[in-house]
Amino acid sequence: MKTTLSKDGTTLAYDVYGSGPALIYITGATCFRSFEPVLHDANVLAAQFTVYNYDRRGRGDSGNTLPYAVAREVEDIEAIIDAAGGTAYVYGHSSGAILALEAAMRLGDKVCTLVMYDPSYASDKADQQEFKHLSQEVDTLLDSGKHDEAIGLFLEGIGIPAEVINGMMRQSPQWPTMIALAPTLAYDTRLASALVPIERASRLTTPAHIIVGEASPASMHAVANQLREAIPNATYRQLADQDHMPNPEVLLPVLSSVLR
Repeated sequence: MKTTLSKDGTTLAYDVYGSGPALIYITGATCFRSFEPVLHDANVLAAQFTVYNYDRRGRGDSGNTLPYAVAREVEDIEAIIDAAGGTAYVYGHSSGAILALEAAMRLGDKVCTLVMYDPSYASDKADQQEFKHLSQEVDTLLDSGKHDEAIGLFLEGIGIPAEVINGMMRQSPQWPTMIALAPTLAYDTRLASALVPIERASRLTTPAHIIVGEASPASMHAVANQLREAIPNATYRQLADQDHMPNPEVLLPVLSSVLR
């Protein structure tokens, strides 16, 4: 484990895998750098890139200086980019893709190229209201200290079947770690309750690539299309036979083709 400091003094924990161009991997909700699916992704992507796999603030071995703000998470990404040498490719998944776009819009040339997979913005106002309702229910459980229930409700709310949550996920040895980071759901629901920032995205000059899983929810396809139309010269691709959790073996050739 390596550490660096964000601008506000928050300690950020990260690991480095592989060799090649630096790639900052920004995970989505309920993920952390030692989570088995995240580790698998990082190790597969390390075949072509030097992967910087970090704990977002409030997760794993990273600190959690309050109050939370999206700008602080962007400063965290900047700190990891600086640890990687000052410039890097940035790949974000789900709510991490939202942060990746924010980083590209705010950090200029430090982000060489942006890749977003299934950015989890609200696709329209109805979707936004539905997600805000879920967010309120999750916040109520968090305020009551019911972290296990909050994680379960959130996962079910984003489409993971209850039998998967109650079976495989709750039986995983990593479930207690997921429960420990439950308060960060407030951060991710804040990110995902926003509509696509069309006007700001239209001013983006960083090369951008948008990927959506062919079997991902319709709302994510709608968001991907909004971003494709907004971002100048952005590329767009549906990843065949993949859902919101893509197989990194399928993703890697796509990343290798666009990150040169």
